[in-house]
Amino acid sequence: MYSSLSSSSSAAQPRNEANVPPEIPSAISKKLYISHFLSTWNSRVFEFGAILYLATIYPGTLMPMSIYALARAASAILFSSAIGRYIDTANRLHVVRLSIVLQRLVVSASCIIFWALISGRHWTRNLGPGSLAILAVFASIQKLCSIMNLVSVEKDWVVVIAGQNEVALRALNAQMRRIDLICKLAGPFVIAIIHGYSAQVAVLVNLSMNLASIVVEYHTIARVYAVVSALQEPKILPPNDESSADQRAIAQNFWSHFNGVWSTLHDFSVYFHHRAFRPSFAGALLYFTVLSFSGQMVTYLLSAGYNSVHIAVARTLSVAFELSATWIAPILMSKINPIRTGMWFVNWQAMCLVAGVACFWTVQNQFVAASGLVAATILSRVGLWGFDLSVQVMVQREVEPEIRGSFSSVEAAWQNMFELCAFTSTIIFSKPEQFRWPVVMSLVAVSTAGVLYASFVRLRRGHLLHLPPCIERKTRPSRMGYETISETSDV
Repeated sequence: MYSSLSSSSSAAQPRNEANVPPEIPSAISKKLYISHFLSTWNSRVFEFGAILYLATIYPGTLMPMSIYALARAASAILFSSAIGRYIDTANRLHVVRLSIVLQRLVVSASCIIFWALISGRHWTRNLGPGSLAILAVFASIQKLCSIMNLVSVEKDWVVVIAGQNEVALRALNAQMRRIDLICKLAGPFVIAIIHGYSAQVAVLVNLSMNLASIVVEYHTIARVYAVVSALQEPKILPPNDESSADQRAIAQNFWSHFNGVWSTLHDFSVYFHHRAFRPSFAGALLYFTVLSFSGQMVTYLLSAGYNSVHIAVARTLSVAFELSATWIAPILMSKINPIRTGMWFVNWQAMCLVAGVACFWTVQNQFVAASGLVAATILSRVGLWGFDLSVQVMVQREVEPEIRGSFSSVEAAWQNMFELCAFTSTIIFSKPEQFRWPVVMSLVAVSTAGVLYASFVRLRRGHLLHLPPCIERKTRPSRMGYETISETSDV
């Protein structure tokens, strides 16, 4: 039976790359990718579809959409820590099974309510404003289940499957990110096309895809669990946790992990004091941005003279550049280490955005200024996702197995917090002519992330600038000569 990509029996021998399989067996990787694709696809389709459904049900107002979005973000911030503790203590297959089944149930229930509200069924009149509250609660559960699945598979399963094989880990991370980006582009596009034909048909298609995928999604991930014996090993609880025995006894009970503020504060404290905090928090800071082709920037571009075709082309180019990062980053990490790779990518992102923001502020023609910002944003996406992959490898290797879930869940909470800050910035500066201020805030967030990551690189490597060997050879005699003169000089 396949255990992992590194054999524990060779621990006493020097590590030999020739003895490590170069890649994961396709029987495992394909099933992992299929399950991850179905999970990501359904999440992307429903999350974007819900926006369209709410716009159809409540035309002429953004209030229901704002309440819905704020409820989802707030749930991720408040309960991510509890999700992480559950991931760290419970059986891996039980965690993924719960995330799949519970997510499919609440999405199905939401689709039924959406369909009833759109079609004007008489029983929905009795719900009144309560229908939005019910949908917000279901959306919050769906968000938490999505985080549970994402953290469990990408931050724990992938690391266990790859073992000590860095090449395999980078390949797994890159392929999983490609799946994320493809679903990000294709999922909203498909449901938007169907919604343009009929909102009721779109909801029913969403419901059908959600129900049809549950068996395949769970079966494929369960087969991976059955084949990789390392995934079946009991998780190691923190040695200094006095309640370890009690936690293991109740690990199967999901709701028992929502046990108050103290656990959340403890997880945040561990996160802030961990050696991987700086790269992780720098990556989370990048979520404070309106410089992506999400609702805020799309709304501004429409007011600046863009039409739906222009936005579709720009969005497609953006995703193409994002996908290119999933090939570029592993190649760079194989040539230089992930720490230096991350520095290159975050600098590239910052430089692109500085040029775009400068164009946006100085050019008088609004359409040309917006186009400069669009071009810079598209180019910067290579840096964004290259940096994301570099940080992911570092976090996967730096974070101890017993706290992977809680660490990554706190990271997800900060990502949602910064997303909420970006959303708030466009509420405060809501007019198109005020969009320049959220743009500046986004640039400041990226710059702050770069400075924070640079401090990590300086702390870890002892320097920021890695001089080529030829320059080092040329400068070394001068330094030695100066030191000799200064030591012997009477001045």
